[in-house]
Amino acid sequence: MIICMCKIICVTNRKLCKGDFVSRIQEIAREAPYAVILREKDLDEKDYAALAGRIMPVCRKYGVLCILHSHWDAALHLGAEGIHLPLPLLRKMPEEKKAAFRHIGASCHSLGEVMEAEKLGCTYLLAGHVFPTDCKAGVPPRGLSFLSDVCKKASVPVYAIGGMNPENFSSVTEAGAAGACIMSGFMECGDVSGYIKKFRALSTVL
Repeated sequence: MIICMCKIICVTNRKLCKGDFVSRIQEIAREAPYAVILREKDLDEKDYAALAGRIMPVCRKYGVLCILHSHWDAALHLGAEGIHLPLPLLRKMPEEKKAAFRHIGASCHSLGEVMEAEKLGCTYLLAGHVFPTDCKAGVPPRGLSFLSDVCKKASVPVYAIGGMNPENFSSVTEAGAAGACIMSGFMECGDVSGYIKKFRALSTVL
């Protein structure tokens, strides 16, 4: 049996979290996903930095990459390795600040955005939303054909986002994605260990 090296990224939303948020991140990090993207877009920079200061040591303890979101000055101050930015923010980010990060990502919703994000220095991309999701209620998903086109055009790893579950995980990797991003599943599940094991069990090939 060959184990598929597809990567799972946790994207946070503490408002969906059942129980204590930091404890939930510890449960997730213990299962060794590829990365945690601390999204929390509603927080201002000061409050975001305070939260990141609690989450980064948890990820570091378990050897999980912690990617901060949007607030690049706070990320630099905290010594973060990665930053994830909406494309409008990525366009404004000074080149000298980009150089301080090993990992720079952006969320893309078209092939044009993919090409632009690469030119702006991204080392990975999120593409979506691929499947129907409550986070984008009423907005049609872009589907696997979109994901496949993005993966063919991109020269950096692409991670699928939107509506991911253990049953459709293999289809996004077959489309060429390096892995998948999961938000609500990680935040809401009752058993983190059992949940991530379902993804790993269905990402093996005989």
